[in-house]
Amino acid sequence: MKRLLIWTGVLLCAGALIFFGLAPALIESGMNRVVSTTMPKVTDATRKLHASLQIADMHGDTLMWRRDLLAAGTRGQVDLPRLQQGNVALQIFSSVTKTPKGQNYDSNSADGDNITPLVIAQLQPVRTWGSLLERSLWHATKLDRAAAGSGGRLRVIRTPADLDHLLAQRAAGSRVVGGMLSIEGLQNLEGKIGNLDILYGAGFRMAGLAHFFDNEVAGSMHGEKKGGLTPFGRQVMARMEQIGMVVDIAHSSHAAVAEILALARRPVVSSHGGVQATCKVNRNLTDDEIRGVARTGGVIGIGYWDAAICSTAPAEIARAIAYVRDLVGIDHVGLGSDFDGAVTTGFDTSQLAAVTQALVDRGFTPEDIRKVMGGNVLRVLRAGIVPRG
Repeated sequence: MKRLLIWTGVLLCAGALIFFGLAPALIESGMNRVVSTTMPKVTDATRKLHASLQIADMHGDTLMWRRDLLAAGTRGQVDLPRLQQGNVALQIFSSVTKTPKGQNYDSNSADGDNITPLVIAQLQPVRTWGSLLERSLWHATKLDRAAAGSGGRLRVIRTPADLDHLLAQRAAGSRVVGGMLSIEGLQNLEGKIGNLDILYGAGFRMAGLAHFFDNEVAGSMHGEKKGGLTPFGRQVMARMEQIGMVVDIAHSSHAAVAEILALARRPVVSSHGGVQATCKVNRNLTDDEIRGVARTGGVIGIGYWDAAICSTAPAEIARAIAYVRDLVGIDHVGLGSDFDGAVTTGFDTSQLAAVTQALVDRGFTPEDIRKVMGGNVLRVLRAGIVPRG
C-alpha cells in the first residue's frame, strides 16, 4: 500500500508538471498562429519609409499569455524584439479577463469562462483565479515588470508627457517602444464604479465596454440580448471621459454603439476589427457607425485576421483602410491588429513593413501612410488621455 501511494504521488506530480509546464504553451501555439499568405514584395524605398514611421497598434492581447515579453518568442505574434523589428512606437496591450465557453460571433451566454482554467494552468497569483478585477491588475503588473526589466527599451505610457518623451526619443534615433494598457470588456469592474478608478490608477487608459457577452455595462455584438448601454454603463462612460480613459466600441452591440456615439463628448475609437463594406461579418462596422466614430474625431483600427478583413493578406488590410479613408477621410483610420488574441494572421509584428508596402501599392501617399500607420492613433490617444477639469 505504501509503495502504491508513493507511485500515485509520483504520477500525480508528473501529471501536474506536464499540465502546468506544457499545457499553456500548447494552447497558445494552437490559437495564436501565423500562416502563409499572399505577401507583397517590400521595396528598398518602402523599407526606408517604414523606418521613418511612428507606428501605433491599438490592440494586442499578449499579456493574457504566460510568455516573456522581453524575449524573442517562438510562438504568438508580439514580443519586444519583434516590436522593435517592426518599428512599432506604441503597442496597446489589452486585458482579457473572461471569454464564454463555446465562444462564437453570433450569440454567447455570460455563463462559463474559458479564461479561469488558463489562469490556473499558468499559475497566476491565486487572487486572480476568482476575480476579474485582479486579472486586469495582474496584467498591469506584468507590463510594469517587463518595462522595469527592459533596460529602458520598453516604457509604460500613462500621460501625454510620457508619449511626447517616447516620440522625441524615437525621433532622435532610439528604438524604445511604448506600451499602453487597455481593457477588453468592463466586466472586470465587477459592478462597482469605484473599480474604474482603481484600474486607471494601475495605468489603464482605454477600455472596450463589452467583449463576447453582455455584461453590466453594455450589450455585446456577440451577446444573447445585444442591448444598449445600461444605466450603470452610462455612468461608467461619463467617468471614463472625465478621468481620461478612451472609450472603445469594439465588440459592443449596434444598439450600444449608437448610444455611445450619441453620448460621446470626446473622441471614440474602434480599436480592432473591420468594416462590413469589405468584409460582411456582424462584428464589423456599418457605414453609419464609421461616420459616427469620425464625427467624434476618433479612429477605426483595422485588424489583420480573417473575420476582420475576410483574408490574412496585407492587400486586404489596405483595402479596408482605403474604404474608411474614402468614406470619412484619412484622419480616421489606423491599425488594430488583435495580435495574440486567439487569431490566425499572415504575419507577425516584425513584418509590418508588408502593410506599409500594401498601402504604397494601393496608391497612398507617404504623408497618408504616416497617418494610417500611427499618426492618427497617436493624435487621438494623446488628446484622449488628458483628464477633463
